[in-house]
Amino acid sequence: MVLPALDGKTRCRWAATDPILAAYHDDEWGQPPLEEAAWFERLTLEVFQAGLSWRTVLAKRDGFRRAFHDFEPKIVAALTPKDVAVVLRDPGIVRNRAKVLATIENAKTFLVLAAEHGSFAAWVAAQPEGLEEQQRVYRQTFQFAGPLVVEAFLQSVGRVEPPHEPGCWRMT
Repeated sequence: MVLPALDGKTRCRWAATDPILAAYHDDEWGQPPLEEAAWFERLTLEVFQAGLSWRTVLAKRDGFRRAFHDFEPKIVAALTPKDVAVVLRDPGIVRNRAKVLATIENAKTFLVLAAEHGSFAAWVAAQPEGLEEQQRVYRQTFQFAGPLVVEAFLQSVGRVEPPHEPGCWRMT
């Protein structure tokens, strides 16, 4: 079921009435990022979303950008225990130690994969087509990358078709 929004667009129900969700739905969901930092941002936000609502994570996006230096993987990979302590005191993010530490390790992995393949986008494109196979690869490659996190990430970047509801303007 889709719902009409105030701007006249008919969107998937989950994004119809909230401006933050609508902007993400309209401008990002299902679209591959153009820059490496944006790829890392999508991966990181999906990790932080595990167990929470997507609205919660998007509402804290500016805080995440500040805490993780605009998602520059080289900077995040170099964060020290002292930096982690500062990040975990930031009320602008989801303060989960395991997810923060996973983000740092994922930044290191991200950099290795990008160097080996020319870009992280190239690494993503080189992965197998099937969802279950991709979930296995990501789970073995990244921390905090369970099946739902991986599926959401793959939908986010357009590797797996996002499930727009019939009648959504993005389906046309």
